[in-house]
Amino acid sequence: MKVKKIIRKWAAPVLSGLFLFLCMKFVLMIGYVPTASMEPTIPEGSYILGLRIHGELQRGDIVIFRLDGRNLVKRIAAVPGDVVYVDESTFAVRINSVLEGATKIIEVPEGHLYMLGDNPTESFDSRYWDNPFIHENDILARLFIQ
Repeated sequence: MKVKKIIRKWAAPVLSGLFLFLCMKFVLMIGYVPTASMEPTIPEGSYILGLRIHGELQRGDIVIFRLDGRNLVKRIAAVPGDVVYVDESTFAVRINSVLEGATKIIEVPEGHLYMLGDNPTESFDSRYWDNPFIHENDILARLFIQ
């Protein structure tokens, strides 16, 4: 009898904890944006919620991804097959539209994405990385709630 009482007492908390753990491990992701790189869309110091389960990623989606051992939040600016024009003196970017004065013209390879922050003066993004592309497998979640 005593064992049944103990099981009854602890079953709901243990199952709830297990459900929450599995949900956070496989469905949801909580993140923090410590910089102004995504302002005004996501203010500096914001907590965000991402969905680990997502469909096809599209230009304009905001995603959480892994780069050099860090989780970052940026917007997908270009998808495979897009041509990116960059003026390295001003760091201006255009996608699939010729940019006068472009010093770098690159095509996004299959399975990769080109990422930009919404606040170009504060964002360390694809314009500055040695390898300007993120592999689709490095995407951890798509922004769900900010």
